[in-house]
Amino acid sequence: LNRRRGIPQGMEPRASHTIVKAQAPLAELFGYAAQIRTLTSGRAGAALTFSHYAPVPEQVAKGLLEKRKGFMLR
Repeated sequence: LNRRRGIPQGMEPRASHTIVKAQAPLAELFGYAAQIRTLTSGRAGAALTFSHYAPVPEQVAKGLLEKRKGFMLR
């Protein structure tokens, strides 16, 4: 989750598994469910629910604009 700008919110141990709760930008989570299943040989999965809107960090916004539109921010 750290590589995807995720912020851990806590863990909930259950009888046969542990639920890890975290918040991460949706744009960073494309392909995450498949990756987590692959890394755990199918033993883990991901469930996503909307939490809130938040401003994009300035460095991320600059990179997106340069990549998508060719803009250079000063």
